[in-house]
Amino acid sequence: MMDQARSAFSNLFGGEPLSYTRFSLARQLDGDNSHVEMKLAADEEENNDNNLKSSRARVAKRKRFSGHICYGTIAVIMFFLIGFMIGYWSYCKRLEPKAECEKTEPLEEEETEEYFPETPSRLLWTDLKAMLSEKLNAAEFNTIRRLNENSYVPREAGSQNDESLAFYLEDQFRKLKLGKVWHDEHFVKIQVEGSAPNSVIVVDTNSNSLNTEYPKGYVAYSKAATVTGKLVHANFGTKQDFESLNTPVNGSLVIVRAGKITFAEKVANAESLNAIGVLIYMDKTKFPIVKADVPFFGHAHLGTGDPYTPGFPSFNHTQFPPSRSSGLPNIPVQTISRASAEKLFEYMEEECPPAWRLDAFCKLVTKPNRRVKLTVNNVLKEIRILNVFGVIKGFEEPDRYVVVGAQRDAWGPGAVKSSVGTALLLELAQIFSDMVLKGGFKPSRSIVFASWSAGDFGAIGATEWLEGYLSSLHLKAFTYINLDKAVLGTGNFKVSASPLLYSLIEKTMQDVKHPVTGLSLYRDSNWVNKVEKLSFDNAAFPFLAYSGIPAVSFCFCEDLDYPYLGTTLDTFEVFSREVREWNKMMRGAAEVAGQLIIKLTHDVELNLNYEMYNEKILAFVRDMNQFRTDIKEMGLNLQWLYSARGDFFRATSRLTTDYKNAERTNRFVMREINDRIMKVEYHFLSPYVSPRDSPFRHIFWGSGSHTLSALLEHLELRRRNSSAFNETLLRNQLALATWTIQGAANALSGDIWDIDNEF
Repeated sequence: MMDQARSAFSNLFGGEPLSYTRFSLARQLDGDNSHVEMKLAADEEENNDNNLKSSRARVAKRKRFSGHICYGTIAVIMFFLIGFMIGYWSYCKRLEPKAECEKTEPLEEEETEEYFPETPSRLLWTDLKAMLSEKLNAAEFNTIRRLNENSYVPREAGSQNDESLAFYLEDQFRKLKLGKVWHDEHFVKIQVEGSAPNSVIVVDTNSNSLNTEYPKGYVAYSKAATVTGKLVHANFGTKQDFESLNTPVNGSLVIVRAGKITFAEKVANAESLNAIGVLIYMDKTKFPIVKADVPFFGHAHLGTGDPYTPGFPSFNHTQFPPSRSSGLPNIPVQTISRASAEKLFEYMEEECPPAWRLDAFCKLVTKPNRRVKLTVNNVLKEIRILNVFGVIKGFEEPDRYVVVGAQRDAWGPGAVKSSVGTALLLELAQIFSDMVLKGGFKPSRSIVFASWSAGDFGAIGATEWLEGYLSSLHLKAFTYINLDKAVLGTGNFKVSASPLLYSLIEKTMQDVKHPVTGLSLYRDSNWVNKVEKLSFDNAAFPFLAYSGIPAVSFCFCEDLDYPYLGTTLDTFEVFSREVREWNKMMRGAAEVAGQLIIKLTHDVELNLNYEMYNEKILAFVRDMNQFRTDIKEMGLNLQWLYSARGDFFRATSRLTTDYKNAERTNRFVMREINDRIMKVEYHFLSPYVSPRDSPFRHIFWGSGSHTLSALLEHLELRRRNSSAFNETLLRNQLALATWTIQGAANALSGDIWDIDNEF
């Protein structure tokens, strides 16, 4: 039995039979075959001769058996190689069905190529700037001509032409192979002219009609009503204009010039002084239009978005309670032509002040026996609007994006009002698509291109989108770039923006040359102090004041307003005549926007300078110091405000230190720092007022009693008219403003254990 076991074990290793004894066992691994060397006992050696013959017989059998094993092993290896080749050939066919498989590579090289791919080099800023400039040189911006063809004019929000243009833009985005293209649908209420015409009639004391006008333009969201009273001229209708009047406007209609402030602000100022109606006209000094009978359009909603769904989005699937924006006027408003205004002046007396710089036609107040009767018959209309989007997704942080947008609709032809911005939007989408698909540009963050509808009625499309994503959009969108009315002339370059973008804008101005003069756009080191606040009519305003997203709007323009906006003369023919080198100016505007986009999406760090708000807060504290005596008389002090300002300064300094010490290649660390930066703007939205009642909650750029400007105005009121001053309101304003700044400082500090202030 023992011999059979030894024989089997020997066959397994293909060598000599092995013997087992009670002595040591040593394994030899020197040769090709493994042998076991046995030290035999002396009494077994004498059996060697007797077993010699049988051993030879076993060796002969073993050799024949080993030959069969050898052939079998070769066959197995051959089958294995054939199977491997067939499998690899099938694998190649699946990967490259049209390519012929090449000679197989060693397995180790295949694994190395699969798990360690070669990473393409990152383009430098100079390369990207040159690529952008080269593509802009080839751009023709002919889209602006197409947008002013009859098939798209007029394109009032919700009209067939507006919808056709929306689908055209969506189709263009798809042809550009953007990462994703889609549209949002909203059902909103706008106001349009009714079946009966609006009228302005001059009557005598017996209500006899002396002169009747039927204006062709209108003001959306005016109150539909008829009012009669004396007519008082209030210049531009600013608060200062009303304060300087010697004639009270209580119970009267007022006539004001277009310009300086929005229609809505003019109406709100008049209504606050108990005026019963407002007429708006375009004077020849500020709007030198040859034709005196040109009609024009505007809206009177002191806000943005659908005024009948304030603070919440007007998606079709949502059921709304009856609601109305507090920014809607309670008095009728109507635009009239310059010719109509001059006829009204014939029934008025007293010269206008020389400081107004108006011609001799201007008069201040109607004659004692004359009155003006205003009738507005506008009606509400529910329409469907479409916002169109296309996105180039970021390669590292696709959930962080810059939004680039333009208004699509227009009451009239809208060549400058909407076609300029829409043409720039399409051209930039094409350029950046080419840079990504063909030029090797790999933006870290996403770029969203947006075409808004119902912009003429108060940025409705943009605001409804913001309202739909109120709780999350500020966590993802970190900048909005507005392209509306970016080219109005060739003279000046003007900017309105969040302070977070000032440094980036300055760098861009230094890089970009004026398209006509060739000089740098950066010509005034004090330009920051001349930046104007975003107005209600600007689509960038709700991004900044409502959602707390840094926003910028810019334009090439003249000292005087472009006179044809909102009129029936806003055509491409007039635009090309007024701005003769419009093509160069369009290229310049595209270069400004393009460089902003690259700098915001290419660099590891966000190009948002949060330290600029230190200066804004300090300026506010200085303004408050002028009222220290008033504040002390009320038993208050500014200690908490000083503390909040100091905490914000220390928080920005700490963030700057964290940023300088951060490892740029560590994406997790840089993302945490960038998230802290991009939330700075949002934390200046007052958390103590309702988004529905006071939608523009930003304490610097918003609107309402919670703003810092309202607090200062209230303190000034205490000095001018103490009887109108409300001390309880002021105490609340001061406390809430202080804690909003303190909250912004706390949020900027990071985690709660990093906050070093004392409550």
